[in-house]
Amino acid sequence: MLFRPSIIPAAALAMCVPFLGPVPAPEASPAQAPAITIKLATQALTGTMWEKQLVEMAVAWNKSTAGRVALQIFPDGKTGDEKSSVSRMRADTLQAALLTAGGLSFIEKAFNAFTVPFFFETDAEEIAVQEKLEPVLEDLLQKKGFHLLCWGTGGWVQVFSKQPIRTLKELKAARLYVNKEDVEMLQWFNRNGFNAKPLAIGDIATQLKLPSGMIDAAPLTPYLGQMTQVFSSAKFMLDAHIDPFVGALVVTTKAWNAISTEDRAKLTAAARVMEKTIRSKAPDQDAEAIEAMKKRGLQIITPDAAAMAEFRAAAAELASTMRGGIVPREIYDQAMMERDAARKKLPK
Repeated sequence: MLFRPSIIPAAALAMCVPFLGPVPAPEASPAQAPAITIKLATQALTGTMWEKQLVEMAVAWNKSTAGRVALQIFPDGKTGDEKSSVSRMRADTLQAALLTAGGLSFIEKAFNAFTVPFFFETDAEEIAVQEKLEPVLEDLLQKKGFHLLCWGTGGWVQVFSKQPIRTLKELKAARLYVNKEDVEMLQWFNRNGFNAKPLAIGDIATQLKLPSGMIDAAPLTPYLGQMTQVFSSAKFMLDAHIDPFVGALVVTTKAWNAISTEDRAKLTAAARVMEKTIRSKAPDQDAEAIEAMKKRGLQIITPDAAAMAEFRAAAAELASTMRGGIVPREIYDQAMMERDAARKKLPK
């Protein structure tokens, strides 16, 4: 993909408000089962919609299970990047994580189907593919020791840059951030003519501020562009809807199986409420962020029809190089089939 969600900088920054800590479980009475604590990691910044919804879900878990299941949240990338979170879950020092599709790909590469550039044009297409692929992805995760609890989203990835980017040629010339942990994607970028620069997530804002920094462009959702203040240095935003910012909450199978069947149903119900809330709020969140940034100097660049056609034609060609490598062949083909079916049903 051009811009996979795993490269979005959701690490902790100074403007974040303090985290209030995990929701405590009430003391167990002799009649109660021993409390189970699920330790959950996320790159979501404290104070953002995602972190707030996780806190609300934690309250719901605690209440609905009468304290039998407690959720301890570690936001702001406090436990490391997404690759580290996956490793910690495998080591059982964490039991859950809210991960982007790129982060999920460290468990199962099939999730890269949601990171192919310009593959989706609308939320409806992405949702249709997500619903059709969910049983397959659940099975793949189970085989690797994980349980898919719910999905997450965060709007659409755009490109913030220090200089205006209007064409594919200008995009390829830009020094573009790529997560240094994602070696496979970095190699893919460079093989296909991009000027990708490997960098730690937390260094993006700093490098953009420097006159001679390593990068001059970074993919972000508008909301994260506002939250991280990246727009103060990268004052141009290419409004091309590159990728939907897809993610999911996963729990280790070991931790999930330790919870009673009755309580699992309650946890799932609360997680799906969070999923629905996040999905409904994401579009307005991005729109409000764009308006706020425009008032502070952000310039929006909307490609004309010719430029957009060039982007999509090139993306389709480049996406085919992911089939069978970055994205498993059968998953890629199924995603395309379901997307095309959904596209035919949507009003023109």
